[in-house]
Amino acid sequence: MVSKKQVSAAESWERSLTAVSLLLRKFDLSMQAEAEISIIWYDVLLHLNLAEGKKLRMQALAESLILTRSGVTRLVDRIEKAGLVRREAAAEDRRGYYAILTDEGLNALNRAQKRHRKDIKEFYGSHLSEKERQSLYLLMSKVLDGNG
Repeated sequence: MVSKKQVSAAESWERSLTAVSLLLRKFDLSMQAEAEISIIWYDVLLHLNLAEGKKLRMQALAESLILTRSGVTRLVDRIEKAGLVRREAAAEDRRGYYAILTDEGLNALNRAQKRHRKDIKEFYGSHLSEKERQSLYLLMSKVLDGNG
């Protein structure tokens, strides 16, 4: 039940973060059970799929995932071993590498997206009315626009 008390910015942020953390754990368990990839692997595959040429420089991938460069390197190592991405040296800069989505990675992403959409509807959308979803979208857009 929602109370009518005044809520500080910190309380609002903590409640949002707690809800997102809970949902991410639920999404991760469901995705691993059905699509056999974790939510973080899904996030990598999704970013690559949305990128031009289905590839991103490792540094850009690290920034989009909020990981260190070494953290994304270790993550991509594991995803590459599973055959879902491949790495390619950047022609324009010998020190840089691209992570590139493979056909197998795209298939895994498509399987995971089907599950993820169902989970979003069940664990998130079913608890909010259309008006509440619109309000939340507008509020989060305002936060993004104010910080971007």
